[in-house]
Amino acid sequence: MRVARPFLWAVVLVAAFLYVTSTGHWSAARLLGPLRPAAVSWSEPASAAPAYTTDEQNNIEVYRTASEATVNITSVVYQQDFFFQVYPVEGAGSGFIINADGEILTNNHVVRGSRQLTVTLHDKKVYKAKVLDLDQRNDLALLKIEAGHKLPTLPLGNSGGLVVGQKVLAIGNPFGFGGTLTTGIVSSLDRSIQTEENRRLEGMIQTDAAINPGNSGGPLLDSRGTVIGINTAIYGAQGNIGIGFATPINRAKAMLEEIQQRGHVSRPAALGVRTRYVSGDLAEMLSLPTEGGLLIESVERGSAAEAAGLQGARQMAVVGGLYQIGIGGDLITAVDGQKVEGNDTLPAVMGHKRGGDTITLTIYRGGHTLKVPVHLGEAPQQL
Repeated sequence: MRVARPFLWAVVLVAAFLYVTSTGHWSAARLLGPLRPAAVSWSEPASAAPAYTTDEQNNIEVYRTASEATVNITSVVYQQDFFFQVYPVEGAGSGFIINADGEILTNNHVVRGSRQLTVTLHDKKVYKAKVLDLDQRNDLALLKIEAGHKLPTLPLGNSGGLVVGQKVLAIGNPFGFGGTLTTGIVSSLDRSIQTEENRRLEGMIQTDAAINPGNSGGPLLDSRGTVIGINTAIYGAQGNIGIGFATPINRAKAMLEEIQQRGHVSRPAALGVRTRYVSGDLAEMLSLPTEGGLLIESVERGSAAEAAGLQGARQMAVVGGLYQIGIGGDLITAVDGQKVEGNDTLPAVMGHKRGGDTITLTIYRGGHTLKVPVHLGEAPQQL
């Protein structure tokens, strides 16, 4: 019995082996299956790059190019305190490079009164800047830095074909945060605003792209990345409320063309008249057309007005028992064909004149209407 037992165990093992390898469909894969790692139930995207909308991609491309040519401008102005102590006050603004040799456009009010100007480029390098020329009437300034190498520039577009609703992008240095991009649209065109220096800027671009202190002088760009304006002012003193103004780039182009032709920006000398706006009942009391105009009360000796033969008051009259007014002089009813509708009409037209230009005044004199051309001299250059 002991001899047969090993034999029986051998038979059982052989039979079991034959069953597992044939009838049981045995395989090594099934045996090792529990040892293999579990299948992954998720997969990564084909590309890790985020998907941008067409508009976002346009913003990114414009900023990538334009930011390299946009600069921060720091000015130092010396002021006097209550105790007559002089102390420096630092201001900040923006600008953009228009010439590879380092010429920069900005606003006049960014550099006005500065004793020291520095420009910080996109790569954080800082250079001293000098003022090449100013156009105070349009709040424009042209600066120059010596970088020692060619610099990236921004192309100047055409502000003459702008339409309300088109997309615009602003880049600048608001509150000292350099390289800031904001976007919006052209909200309106041909706006008139009054500056802190009591100057009137005509034909401004209104935009809702966020503009704040420090943005002044920076570029307002279209979707192609060309400059169509220079960010100049905001409505109110509290910061951006969605109403900002930019100087049309065509004015800067006219300034640059004049500098190229004449070597400097020319301003016309003063017309040389003191006027008072009259209309309605007051004009009728003075035997003048009720449509009114600018009544010339005095003409400065040696002025362009005197050379053109304009006439001032011949006598004084008391109006309403309250104030005196010079009467008997010429009444200016139109300037270069533009009807006089207030005290701003003459300065607005003069603001577009250069030294040596001619301005045509339509005047009422002794019951007759005359057209008088006035040749404007050139005012001394101011930097």
